[in-house]
Amino acid sequence: MANTVWALLDEIAKKQGITEVILNRFDNIFVEHQGELVKLNAKVLPEDMDSFVQEVAKQNSKKFGPEHPIMDGNLPDGSRINVISRDYANGGPAITIRKYLKTLKTFNDNPTIFGLNPRWLDFLRAVIAGKLNIIVSGGTGVGKTTFLNLLLQEINPLERVITIEDTRELQFTLPNVVRLEARTGSFTGGAALAMRDLVKNTLRMRPDRIIIGEVRGAEVFDLLQAMNTGHDGSMASVHSNNPGECLNRLENLYLLSGHDVPVKAIRQQIGSAIDFIIQLKRTREGKRIVGQITEVAGMEGERILLQDMGVYREDRLQFTGMVPKNMQKLIDIGLPKDFFVGT
Repeated sequence: MANTVWALLDEIAKKQGITEVILNRFDNIFVEHQGELVKLNAKVLPEDMDSFVQEVAKQNSKKFGPEHPIMDGNLPDGSRINVISRDYANGGPAITIRKYLKTLKTFNDNPTIFGLNPRWLDFLRAVIAGKLNIIVSGGTGVGKTTFLNLLLQEINPLERVITIEDTRELQFTLPNVVRLEARTGSFTGGAALAMRDLVKNTLRMRPDRIIIGEVRGAEVFDLLQAMNTGHDGSMASVHSNNPGECLNRLENLYLLSGHDVPVKAIRQQIGSAIDFIIQLKRTREGKRIVGQITEVAGMEGERILLQDMGVYREDRLQFTGMVPKNMQKLIDIGLPKDFFVGT
């Protein structure tokens, strides 16, 4: 008899627009469809949840049990999965699966995705071609990974790209790519390598661009060093609700990395390393949008200066009229000199 969890996932895969599958317990199952959580009239067998989790752990070369009660991994279709043991959940194991829309591959497939329009796409493509450093910022479930994937598809295929993730989520097609994945103590049959170890090693691998799926810890120190020492065009995502909070989070992660550096010096490194913050949000209706495109415009005293290039209002992302300090670099790669005139 087929495992009822796998059978349920196969059935859900036939539906369009589902981005999340949540199994709170065997008889309490939800999906996220077009930004709304919907309870399914479905059940799976409790024992099938346990065998499903062990099978996924084996596929990901990870351990799951009393000594390793939390597991992050991927399903065969590339979806991300998080599991926490029944010892820490109500009737668990609690399973959360983040699915990706396979039909969405490039901005050309849907030029209005995230509330954008062709003019904004021209700007973003110029930023990528100009090898400016980008942070994609946003809260949980706003599409940071999806948006990062879209940006990555715009990279010149002649460039060598190295990605670093703690769980493989990025899905894009470029020919010269090395994909590194951190390994924790739950890794079966190998030594643990933290994100920071991988970022350090990346600098010896001749990257044109360094991409970090999400900055969560001490690896921020090495990422900023890389951005400031010639690895232009690097990208990462950060969990934060606005551009100012994004900078605060990077600063706090830097301090927690154990380096005894004055706050002003940290801010100077952040201010010189990052060029643009792309802030993702949800509308009240649940639509995922680019809420702000903000330039990091240097320092004033001990404060990092931010200026919004675009702000989402009246149901669209609107130019603010500000011209970026890196305008000449964007002009050099083809953006018209009068691009911001009359916006």
